[in-house]
Amino acid sequence: MTLKTISSRDNPLYKELKHLATSSQARRKAGRTLLDGVHLCEAYLQHVGMPPLCIVSETAVLNSEVTVILQECDGSAETQSIVLPDNLFHALSQVEHGIDILFVVGTPEQLAPQRLAQSAVLLDKVQDPGNFGSIVRSAAAAGIKQVFCSPGTTFAWSPKVLRAGMGAHFLIEIFENVDLEALIQRADIPVVATSSHAEQRIYDLDLTKPVAWLLGHEGQGVADHLLALSTHKVAIPHLGAIESLNVAASSAVCFFEQVRQQISR
Repeated sequence: MTLKTISSRDNPLYKELKHLATSSQARRKAGRTLLDGVHLCEAYLQHVGMPPLCIVSETAVLNSEVTVILQECDGSAETQSIVLPDNLFHALSQVEHGIDILFVVGTPEQLAPQRLAQSAVLLDKVQDPGNFGSIVRSAAAAGIKQVFCSPGTTFAWSPKVLRAGMGAHFLIEIFENVDLEALIQRADIPVVATSSHAEQRIYDLDLTKPVAWLLGHEGQGVADHLLALSTHKVAIPHLGAIESLNVAASSAVCFFEQVRQQISR
């Protein structure tokens, strides 16, 4: 197995990795991000292919799960594998008590389709990485293939979002900096917006055919001008004295009500 060892924090490649690990601006500019942990690395190998760079700590080299991944990477001319002392590795990783393996991979830049023709998710300034990743994960589990993000939505490929998505990013198309207003106006399918003030309940809507789910900012919800363009505005009824659900929880209810209706049709 061919492993290159880097032992100095002054190494140019290590400095570059540290920059990627700590700066969202650096990740966006470089078009690269970090996959942290065994699960994300395995999901990438399964659904995408070989990474340009695989990084492990000295301790992790002895881990059986890491050994399998390293052997797979070793068989590819596309991948460079690097070993770091534990302290240098941990300065790159945001995972505590995990297995020390990282992939450095490119972030896809995909041209968004001009029309909405299949079930999709439209995110209007959703800013919490955990919420974003959970929404992507629920969407992928529900068979939804596209996510469109407005400007102001958190970066889809940040390490925190990726960890929350648990590999769902590799099963779905994610389009960033999309003009949602123009996209909604060209939609060939109904656009369903969630709103705690809506009178129509989600359970009273026919979801057996494709729809686009419009979900909004954690505090302000969907912007008024987008809400006005939606085909339906729906609320999720609840019995407890809570004003509204978290946007990630709301999305899961919506997606799986659609799944329920489709499989019971």
